Amino acid sequence: MATVNFSVPEEVKAEFNKVFAKKNKSAIMTQLMRDAIEEHQRLERRSHAIEALLTARQKMPSVRTATLRTAREKGRP
Repeated sequence: MATVNFSVPEEVKAEFNKVFAKKNKSAIMTQLMRDAIEEHQRLERRSHAIEALLTARQKMPSVRTATLRTAREKGRP
């Protein structure tokens, strides 16, 4: 197990200690770090997906509004 040291504002430390009194603070910090990693990875995947969609969109041929309207109307029961 590794030891990690962070500098945080004193008021944050005090509030953390108050909120999580009598709790396993190491376990809480580990979960918070895991959550932060997952969130960062999710944002990265989302960013790559958006970039891929925008790139694909640029390669698609333009379609006139009237053509789209006709296709929508024909596709409805």
